[in-house]
Amino acid sequence: MHFDLSKKVVDLQARLSDFMSEEIYPNEHIFDEQLEQGADRWALPPIMETLKEKARSANLWNLFLPKSHHAEGLTNLEYAPLCEIMGRSPIAPEVFNCSAPDTGNMEVLLRYGSQEHQERWLTPLLAGEIRSGFGMTEPAVASSDATNIQGSIKREGNEYVINARKWWTSGAGDPRCKILIFMGKTDPTADRHQQQSMILVPMDTPGINVLRPMSVFGYDDAPHGHMDVEFKDVRVPADNLLLGEGRGFEIAQGRLGPGRIHHCMRLIGVAERALEAMANRATERVAFGQPLAEQGVVMEAIADSRIEIEQARLLVLKTAHMIDTVGARAARSEISMIKVAVPNMALTVLDRAIQIHGAAGVSQDFGLAYAWAHSRGLRLADGPDAVHRRTVARLELRRQDRLGWTTQGAQFEH
Repeated sequence: MHFDLSKKVVDLQARLSDFMSEEIYPNEHIFDEQLEQGADRWALPPIMETLKEKARSANLWNLFLPKSHHAEGLTNLEYAPLCEIMGRSPIAPEVFNCSAPDTGNMEVLLRYGSQEHQERWLTPLLAGEIRSGFGMTEPAVASSDATNIQGSIKREGNEYVINARKWWTSGAGDPRCKILIFMGKTDPTADRHQQQSMILVPMDTPGINVLRPMSVFGYDDAPHGHMDVEFKDVRVPADNLLLGEGRGFEIAQGRLGPGRIHHCMRLIGVAERALEAMANRATERVAFGQPLAEQGVVMEAIADSRIEIEQARLLVLKTAHMIDTVGARAARSEISMIKVAVPNMALTVLDRAIQIHGAAGVSQDFGLAYAWAHSRGLRLADGPDAVHRRTVARLELRRQDRLGWTTQGAQFEH
């Protein structure tokens, strides 16, 4: 495998890095101030639209679009280093119209939506005029096993009637959220992986009630949020169903493969910025008569962090390469590997950075506490660690079985 970057990607890297230095980092505190001082916490800080317009003018817009479905798009391997750069800031992905859940939802509409769906929803999403949400997880069942989902989608004439309670409905708190992709059951009697369907649900449909925002270790992720939402006799046109009844899992796999790798790409950026903060703090602070950077335990933390980031990045790049060349299904083990390895790596690096910052590390002043909380949540989002380890183990056992090794043959000889 060769991870040499094309001239196009090297140019985009440079332009993106410059934009981050000139526009993103200096305005992070302004975004936070405007969010806290606004009359409505769920209103978008004005600085965001200003930055989005600058990104669009700089032609740094919709970089996530897959080359397989868009002529000007990038491969996963090409997008990886760019996504990493954007992941360095909590506000950057939206500035470039590359934030979740919109990226996954736009890919769903691009791959599975009808022309009408694309004209009504995809076009304004690509333009950054609206935002979207994704409703899958439910409080009453263990949603780590998606076949447990009980949300009801029943056909009645030319409509589907939806009843469910969904939580962690990403993006639903944003007042610009106009459309949800909802996963529920159209036929509870079908094969367990053909009971589920996905359907488009406009947020202004009667019967949708946003009950409350969900917080992650106290952070509400305003102005976007992860909402607890009730759907009571919500009626949408039958044409809003995506791809067909019973094909929800098929769509989910197409959506979650790229989505999982995007999360991991961004987390590499989070870890890189945490390591920078760690090194800067260690250089500036003196304890017990010498700079922290000269103390063995701190040097070890910095070294281990660099080693672990490099390992994780290589696994992410390998996975991106495999998705591009052999497809997401063939890369299932690698996708699950990075989904376990990268969030855990980021949490470890962030924890070291917090420790070296001392009490300041757990405060709101350095962003490390927020980054830790967000990264910890990603050990659950898109499947918890245990589910992905299960996938890796099962695929590995099948691989070993195909190799035909016997128990005796696997022993080391003396």
